[in-house]
Amino acid sequence: MWNVFESLTQGALFWKPFIPGVFRSPGPWGGLRPTMPSLLLLAAALLSSWAQLPAEASSWWSLAMNPVQRPEMFIIGAQPVCSQLPGLSPGQRKLCQLYQEHMAYIGEGAKTGIKECQYQFRQRRWNCSTVDNTSVFGRVMQIGSRETAFTYAVSAAGVVNAISRACREGELSTCGCSRTARPKDLPRDWLWGGCGDNVEYGYRFAKEFVDAREREKNFAKGSEEQGRVLMNLQNNEAGRRAVYKMADIACKCHGVSGSCSLKTCWLQLAEFRKVGDQLKEKYDSAAAMRITRKGKLELVNSRFNQPTPEDLVYVDPSPDYCLRNETTGSLGTQGRLCNKTSEGMDGCELMCCGRGYDQFKSLQVERCHCKFHWCCFVKCKKCTEIVDQYVCK
Repeated sequence: MWNVFESLTQGALFWKPFIPGVFRSPGPWGGLRPTMPSLLLLAAALLSSWAQLPAEASSWWSLAMNPVQRPEMFIIGAQPVCSQLPGLSPGQRKLCQLYQEHMAYIGEGAKTGIKECQYQFRQRRWNCSTVDNTSVFGRVMQIGSRETAFTYAVSAAGVVNAISRACREGELSTCGCSRTARPKDLPRDWLWGGCGDNVEYGYRFAKEFVDAREREKNFAKGSEEQGRVLMNLQNNEAGRRAVYKMADIACKCHGVSGSCSLKTCWLQLAEFRKVGDQLKEKYDSAAAMRITRKGKLELVNSRFNQPTPEDLVYVDPSPDYCLRNETTGSLGTQGRLCNKTSEGMDGCELMCCGRGYDQFKSLQVERCHCKFHWCCFVKCKKCTEIVDQYVCK
């Protein structure tokens, strides 16, 4: 299997997109230094962000809940979009000022991550429910649990996915098609071209933006707060790597009457469902960690293998998701649908935590007796059925 991630980790590529009003020179921004107009914009953004610092519970995830205007939709005289976006940290607001056209796709990436989280946990006591448009998941994310680890990972993965695809589709001025080199093991008579998903740029931008919130925090070495920051950074990276390493080669045949005498190949992202499936496996094997006095994360149980950068980690046990708890943010399972015949987590016994369940009948309408008509449409009838359903007490 060809792995495009090697070039990234070996430092062979550097993220230096062209930004209008910015010239390149060595510095803390990796070769980017804003000119005077950009500095004025940054100063304004900093002042507005300090004046409107979000509460600790707010998050950039809120971009998924509040649609972001694209640059072509901005109204002359309106307030800058970055000052109006909730949940951004000061560092993220600075990046927003420099890359405003990216923000809509960050929101799309966050939404993709949330939807995937809800799919993967649809049959669990905690089902990744959103509770509001600001904190998104509520207080439950303040606990460094396995569930929090997965949420950070899948949302970071969503941003890589969305930005990489936006580059390929020509939606962003600072990136385009993937420039990944031709794989050495690609047959000679196959063409390496097309327009691939720019996963290199997507990875780098997601790292800068998503990690900015954690990197600007300054907690005492060895403190629980520092442990949580390191946990978040680890899980963000695991999510990004899942997208990056699952990107693979896609090819299209050319030739007379589909003879496939010639193939054109390019780099393509994996379906996000596959990314979610892999991260769910990482969730099931997540490592329990604790912070040391030296400010490093170490395994709670040294008998287990040390986690790699692709693994999820957590620092707190999961709260009780059976009952509603305002302190932990647990919504409980009362009123949740369950499967009476299942012995798994979606079964009524486990889902309802032994409290029992109520039965009711519901009317379901489905398409049925579908027939294909020439040419070219399918016509179906509507069938109704009364089914038994069960909800937790």
